[in-house]
Amino acid sequence: MFYTNFKNKMKLAVSSVTILASVMMSSATVANAEELGWPEKEELKFGFIKLTDMAPLAIAYENGYFEDEGLYVTLEAQANWKVLLDRVIDGQLDGAHMLAGQPLGATIGYGTKAHIITAFSMDLNGNGITVSNKVWEQMKPNIPHENGKPVHPIKANYLKPVVDSYRSAGNPFKMGMVFPVSTHNYELRYWLAAGGIHPGYYAGESDTTGIIDAEALLSVTPPPQMPATMEQGTIYGYCVGEPWNQQAVFKGIGVPVITDYEIWKNNPEKVFGVSKSWAEENPNTHIRVVKAMIRAAMWLDENNNANRGKAVEILAKASYVGADAEVIANSMTGTFEYEKGDKREVPDFNVFFRYNATYPYYSDAIWYLTQMRRWGQISQPKSDDWFMKTAKSVYRPDIYAAAAKSLIAEGKANAEDFPDFDTETGFKPPQSEFIDEVVFDGTKPNEYLNKFPIGLKGDTVL
Repeated sequence: MFYTNFKNKMKLAVSSVTILASVMMSSATVANAEELGWPEKEELKFGFIKLTDMAPLAIAYENGYFEDEGLYVTLEAQANWKVLLDRVIDGQLDGAHMLAGQPLGATIGYGTKAHIITAFSMDLNGNGITVSNKVWEQMKPNIPHENGKPVHPIKANYLKPVVDSYRSAGNPFKMGMVFPVSTHNYELRYWLAAGGIHPGYYAGESDTTGIIDAEALLSVTPPPQMPATMEQGTIYGYCVGEPWNQQAVFKGIGVPVITDYEIWKNNPEKVFGVSKSWAEENPNTHIRVVKAMIRAAMWLDENNNANRGKAVEILAKASYVGADAEVIANSMTGTFEYEKGDKREVPDFNVFFRYNATYPYYSDAIWYLTQMRRWGQISQPKSDDWFMKTAKSVYRPDIYAAAAKSLIAEGKANAEDFPDFDTETGFKPPQSEFIDEVVFDGTKPNEYLNKFPIGLKGDTVL
């Protein structure tokens, strides 16, 4: 009854707006904001993994932003990233909180073949690399200190002697990450390789192990299980999103040594993904979903993160992240605790809207594709044009722009808070703020790959 009454009220509210018939959305254009009609599908189910960066979905639901768009949404936690992706592909889920590499990996046929697109980047940063207490004690003598505290960022150079000692003793050095096409996998590999530790190659599109020539063995562990798996000694460290690095500190079982903000400043982390066919069947619905999540991202960052305390209370619910509010707050409120008691200010550890965090840049997509090529998930050489075409087939700033323009027209957002959609190319300026200071220019992916001493490049194949 509530939903029926709500829907009728919404229809009355938009009675003065022309409702257009549903049309197929081309890959190049979407409806103008003033032409946005009633959603083709009103009852929706979205999936997520229990991580703090699912926050835009939770806030869009809790603050009524989905309802404002005439959408009746159910949010459902998923067991792992593979299950989540499979359920989007087979239609059990209308869309989901995804790893930034998932839509790209699926579209090019790595692991699973399906055309997935994204029109919304959910956040920047938010991950960390944690090692066990034992490994930390072995690393610590190699790390420079000032005033009794380790100097950050802590590079993998300081881990290399530890890895070498394990290998000399015949013990593989094992670390966890959440999925083969996850940001965590690529960030962990980037950090290790920058410190001279080979993280291993994949033997092409069908290989999900990635252990060829590996000096550190990386395996998949679901995020909530990371601390327990390390505590059991199955892995010696891991790369994961929050709150599972801070959980290791809270439990006294490990030390986060570096955040992804220090590996690649303001890196894109998660996206909201849907199947291409779903987007084509539900163009108005899709734009409205993006509108609601833009508003949620704005709320999360507005007034210098003033709403983060409330966000922590929401995310701590068992139906969302289900971790202690104290643990979630450690990173969500602008601080990050490394070694127990060493809490430092990291105001941009979680970014949801500022710095155009929600905009789906082609250059972000291309960075992930370069890492897939670097580590052998893309087994054959690809031209720069291939990288560009693939990025444009998955990342959809045109849909995002339609949502943003609609919010601006409604007075719910300001034009200056978004890129200039008339001049925006989809490419960030060359980025230099990586831990190894290698410059990334998204318009020159092969030139970028050639800069790395460890990794596939040029015509190299395994």
